[in-house]
Amino acid sequence: MGIKIANKIVGYEVVKPEEEITVREEAKAESQERPSATIIRMTERVARPEGMEALEGSTYKIKTPLDDHAMYVTINDIILNQGTEHEQRRPFEIFINSKNMDHFQWIVALTRLMSAVFRKGGDVTFLAEELQAVFDPRGGYFKPGGKFMPSIIADIGAVIEHHLQKIGLMEKEELSEQQQLILDQKRAQAESAVEKKTVSPEGDAGYPASATLCNKCHTKAVVIMDNCATCLSCGYSKCG
Repeated sequence: MGIKIANKIVGYEVVKPEEEITVREEAKAESQERPSATIIRMTERVARPEGMEALEGSTYKIKTPLDDHAMYVTINDIILNQGTEHEQRRPFEIFINSKNMDHFQWIVALTRLMSAVFRKGGDVTFLAEELQAVFDPRGGYFKPGGKFMPSIIADIGAVIEHHLQKIGLMEKEELSEQQQLILDQKRAQAESAVEKKTVSPEGDAGYPASATLCNKCHTKAVVIMDNCATCLSCGYSKCG
């Protein structure tokens, strides 16, 4: 069968049969030497690594003004494809411990469901978003730093979000250097306008006492600057 050459021939080289065989053998040897890595993905079949009685994890403390006892949230991670370019750390299970037995039933149910979702694989970041959207009809509370939590469930969601950011599954929204510089200037102006800086009972981390709640980051850090409501924590402004 003939091959039609449409382009202009600018050069040619004759390949000898022995050279063609050598090239094929080198390519075959290279493919055999190259290890074929099997990428392990998070599924329900992924179990604890054999020979390991413990998993790496972190424990976070949640102390709310609604309860005398603190809650301790422990999230254990599993490392997939360790030692390869596909290495990934993912949450494997979650436990919540508290002395308050009033929360026992829903804590057990919540942790079992979340652990099942973690082991299912895929995108688990929606858990943090959904939990932080839960509000308590009796009202929420302010955490140290001035951030408002609509419920204890939302506080647990914030812990999960922090952990996912820590292991690299979620990106933390950070302000640029220019935005941070503008916020620092506005904060300095707001503090200079107040003769004596006070800290509110909720604990506003040094924000002016007249600051109000931000609808974006739920931090009590919104002040009026240049006739515009501006958040000194996340930079949100109603004036754009």
